[in-house]
Amino acid sequence: MKLAYFVAAALLLPAVAGCGSHRVSIDSTLRRTYVDRNGSGVLVTGPGEGLVDRTALAPRSRPTRTFAVFAQLTDAHVVDEESPARVEWLDRLGAPFTSAFRPQESLTTQVLAAAVVAIDKLHPDAVVETGDLIDNDQENELQQALAVLHGGRVDPGSGGPGYQGVQGASDPDPFYYRPDVDPPRHPDLLAAAERPFVSPGLHARWYPVLGNHDVLVQGNIARSAATEAIAVGSRKLIQFDQAAVSAARAGDLDAVRRLLASGIPGLTTRVTPDRRRRQLAAAEVIRRLRSVSGLGGAGAFLDYTFDLGPHVRAIVLDTIRRTRGAGGIVRPSQVVWLRRELQRAGNRWLLVFSHSPLTTAVGGEGALALLDRDPHILAAIHGDTHRNAIESRRTSAGGYWLIGTSSLIDYPQQARAFRIAETADGRVVLQTWMLNTDPSIRLARISRQLAFLDFQGGRPQGFAGSRADRNANLYR
Repeated sequence: MKLAYFVAAALLLPAVAGCGSHRVSIDSTLRRTYVDRNGSGVLVTGPGEGLVDRTALAPRSRPTRTFAVFAQLTDAHVVDEESPARVEWLDRLGAPFTSAFRPQESLTTQVLAAAVVAIDKLHPDAVVETGDLIDNDQENELQQALAVLHGGRVDPGSGGPGYQGVQGASDPDPFYYRPDVDPPRHPDLLAAAERPFVSPGLHARWYPVLGNHDVLVQGNIARSAATEAIAVGSRKLIQFDQAAVSAARAGDLDAVRRLLASGIPGLTTRVTPDRRRRQLAAAEVIRRLRSVSGLGGAGAFLDYTFDLGPHVRAIVLDTIRRTRGAGGIVRPSQVVWLRRELQRAGNRWLLVFSHSPLTTAVGGEGALALLDRDPHILAAIHGDTHRNAIESRRTSAGGYWLIGTSSLIDYPQQARAFRIAETADGRVVLQTWMLNTDPSIRLARISRQLAFLDFQGGRPQGFAGSRADRNANLYR
């Protein structure tokens, strides 16, 4: 994190209404990317990346008529970085405890807002938010994230006046990046991050997908009286005791729950309490997502369908556990529901959205078996992995594409655009390309640079994927 740093001035070019068959703006990676030219850790603008032809399922053919244009944003992890329910200290235990702390974590609302601005310039027919909109199942996190998406005043602060957390200039722990004193220095960054701002909101209709961090504490355990007492309380854990460390290393969530019932298991410091940090039941999170997005409906699971014009139908699956565990699950009742919805779709092209990849979810094989037999499946699109990845899945019915998209919390902090078009040979192509967050929002630019420097983040883990995982023509 002690790297020399300088941010090149961003050139804000006029938005381009169209580029061939695409709606493209300055924020599109078809126009420009960000690169570290000399290995110094400093990102500067680089050339754009064209679309790579992916012909594993069908031959290349010229796009003709557009069926739909839509965007995906995922894993924003809007976080209350001052919350006593945070466990930044876990990072020093090493794998599998990684990214409990990120140097850019105070800037999540601004990054989400910059993604909203970039998507609005695309003028999509719809936007799909594929889960982990928030980080720690807190009411104030959800309120902030929904304000960004809906539009209006956003207040990122919590607790008392000023910043209280591990990134403060007076914190002596060298493990944490302190923007006021550590390079790359950004004096008053934490104060700027807490200032209220106005988000333009998404101009297109948006559709939510549930993520594990949306309804589980730290994305792993259900809220309880003990976890909520910590979240709204005045004591913040700064180091686990040995029993808690042993339970965490063993992955024993029941033991962690028992330890929490007896109080905070370790060394603490005082913080300003805030009732807005209360943790939410899954039913309340789903109700608020349905309400603010305009989706409506009811039910314990966030399973539903929507149409992208007359030729394309989207199916949304809720793959999130309600008690504990970050891994996805597809329940037998959902497989029955999915079979019925596939039949009801008729001859429309089909997209399936979930937070967890269906290929790794418990029970996912039942859903995949249905998709494998349907000749109208175009793609199964997910978040969760924080990684750009596109794979073909060939089946007896023709096959479809498995698409994972990188997060807004980790580098490269991008959203994904899609265009579905008929081709000259009567087939279809799914064109996809990445969208950079809008360069007009200064704090989002700083966040991208800090995310790039994060020693356990998206750069060393290769979350950006290959060029063919980012910008591609997916023929079907």
